[in-house]
Amino acid sequence: MHPMLNIAVKAARKAGSIINRASMDVDLLRVSRKQHNDFVTEVDRAAEAAIIEVIQTAYPEHGILAEESGQSWQDGEQAPEYVWVIDPLDGTTNFIHGFPQYAVSIAQLHKGVPVQAVVYDPTRDELFTATKGAGAFLNNRRIRVSRRDRLGECLIGTGFPFRDLEGLEAYGEVFALMTRNCAGLRRPGAAALDLAYVACGRLDGFFETGLKPWDMAAGMLLITEAGGLVGNYCGEARQLEQGEVLAANPKAFAQMVRLLSPYSLDNTGDAGKALAPSA
Repeated sequence: MHPMLNIAVKAARKAGSIINRASMDVDLLRVSRKQHNDFVTEVDRAAEAAIIEVIQTAYPEHGILAEESGQSWQDGEQAPEYVWVIDPLDGTTNFIHGFPQYAVSIAQLHKGVPVQAVVYDPTRDELFTATKGAGAFLNNRRIRVSRRDRLGECLIGTGFPFRDLEGLEAYGEVFALMTRNCAGLRRPGAAALDLAYVACGRLDGFFETGLKPWDMAAGMLLITEAGGLVGNYCGEARQLEQGEVLAANPKAFAQMVRLLSPYSLDNTGDAGKALAPSA
């Protein structure tokens, strides 16, 4: 295992232990609301602090971009060559309700490109890992994307734009379109884990908009190293900056792009209208 990936795994497992202990007494947690339908708990903060401590002890010169604490360099400054992108608990709402679908997500970017990835599901003790150029693994077993080549036979994951109720209304058209064209649509509620499931073939594809880099950076590398494709709704590699992601095995990816490209930011040209097709 690459030494930097080894550090990421160590950090993810440490965070997972914190999350598992807290899951036994979820009712006792202090929960804060960041915005509508967007929560943070003391567990998110404790898990993030544990991850950052492990990483900074090993690599003090590296940058940090984390969901709760933000970036470690000043606005206007050039980002460090190596940046760790961290979501300490993706699926906080699920966690609060005792719904066992959440994960720790850690990616290392080198000059903006993901090169190490860990997504760890502490409830199932499932560890998804990838190093750029070296393949993707689940608990040290090599994984590949699915081979289904007809979208009509594919199980597709997605997510609701829950922070934007107006956007959610418009997004209904996209849900209906995809539902008519695939075997089933699922919304488990933790994008990092959904992307890991595409990498190991449990889902054939995934799409969502309004995501942040820490939601998808690790999952992106898992999928590409597992033989899949990741981009925005037009299939272009702008997902990290746009927050619009489409991922699938290669055959399903092409078919999903044909359906979703009219709804892409690339075609609407307006972030506020990202969920409505262009005229």
